[in-house]
Amino acid sequence: MSAHRPRPERLRLGRAALAACALLAAGSPAPAQILRGGSGLGLPGAGLPSLPSLPRAPTLPTTTLPDVAATTTTLSDSALSAVTRARAAAAQRLIHDHRDLVEADDRGQPVVRGEALGLGVSEAALARLRDAGFTVRSAGGIPGLGLRAVVLGVPRGVSAIEALQRLKALDPTGQYEFNHLYQPAGMVGAEGSSAVGEAPDAHDRAVGVIDSAVAASPPILTHVRLVQQGFAPGGTRATAHATAVASLIAGEGRGFRGAAPGATLYVADVYGPTAAGGSAEAVARAMGWLAQMHTPVISISLVGPPNLLLQAAVQALIARGHLVVAPVGNDGPAAPALYPAAYPGVIAVTGVGPDRRLLPEAGRGPHVDFAAPGVVAAASPGGGVATVRGTSFAAPIVAGELAQRMTAPDPGQAQAAAAALGREASARDPAFGHGLVGVDVPAPPTGRTEKR
Repeated sequence: MSAHRPRPERLRLGRAALAACALLAAGSPAPAQILRGGSGLGLPGAGLPSLPSLPRAPTLPTTTLPDVAATTTTLSDSALSAVTRARAAAAQRLIHDHRDLVEADDRGQPVVRGEALGLGVSEAALARLRDAGFTVRSAGGIPGLGLRAVVLGVPRGVSAIEALQRLKALDPTGQYEFNHLYQPAGMVGAEGSSAVGEAPDAHDRAVGVIDSAVAASPPILTHVRLVQQGFAPGGTRATAHATAVASLIAGEGRGFRGAAPGATLYVADVYGPTAAGGSAEAVARAMGWLAQMHTPVISISLVGPPNLLLQAAVQALIARGHLVVAPVGNDGPAAPALYPAAYPGVIAVTGVGPDRRLLPEAGRGPHVDFAAPGVVAAASPGGGVATVRGTSFAAPIVAGELAQRMTAPDPGQAQAAAAALGREASARDPAFGHGLVGVDVPAPPTGRTEKR
């Protein structure tokens, strides 16, 4: 569970996947293609317990996933570069189209305009910052995680880059960061059959979800208890992405079964209706709320750059015995590691296709812990099912599997649950981490995968 870069590999990609990558790049709300180096936190008393070395599973059994039509072609290095450039272009569009809310950091990553984050800032330092024209927009810390964090307003006309430089000059011992924006790590495709029956009564399991709001999509999510809270400006907004994620954890009906059917879902909407949704601050506050709700397992289907506040929040969760599950992203095998999946202690998940091979666009590297299906059927907000693709949808499958093995946040339970899942996983492949899990989730109703 380290943050090393994935190994370059020869890729094969279907024509459908090529189209999907292009559409995803064009529609991503906050792409994350270039990463800054991580920074140490130096937080006292928040040691990060490491999960045990999980045993490798035996060779993949002869049974296969349900067939999905696919045609493969070789993806050249130039095509991979084009995907990366498309993500960069999507980031630039977000910044250009929403200049009042979004700007770029020193590596081109989208950040909230006019804001900066501070961790462990002293009262004396805050007084100096106020004298220099900064304002304190929020100084309540992160409830549930015990983090001292402040959101600072930047002086008018000062860029985020210059603001961070000024903050570090005014308070050299403080820890300051951009308020980065994070993106979902997957796409929702064409709607398929809606012939899914009623779900049984709920089981006593709770899972946290950090995404957008979830639609109570009938019939797959009709009987799932959804407890939802907004953390972005403007309230909540249900999306196809979050609805699909929720169904893969807790949904159930005739012909459909999530990894933890009937579980209660505590959903933190960090996106809402604003272009500045998905900020590091919103994600951290969502993590604090889920800690207060005592959700043993937390599924985070988003990716982005390293961030001090995000790292501190993840560290605090894991120290309290929560399992944090996140996707490795869809920037390809040669891309830098994405966060929060690459933080130590996070269960990092990659995705496989119906042939049980890694999705060509899936991230890889030594930080990968598990693989799960990344091309599956999932609930659609309007009812019925849709095809979804990406590591965003592999991660909730692993989260649901882990939730079946935990009753409360507890470091011992967390280690035991991860170890048990590792023992039960199939496929001895270094690219799968400790193995492949969740192979019983529904296959897509169609071979088509399109961006909505």
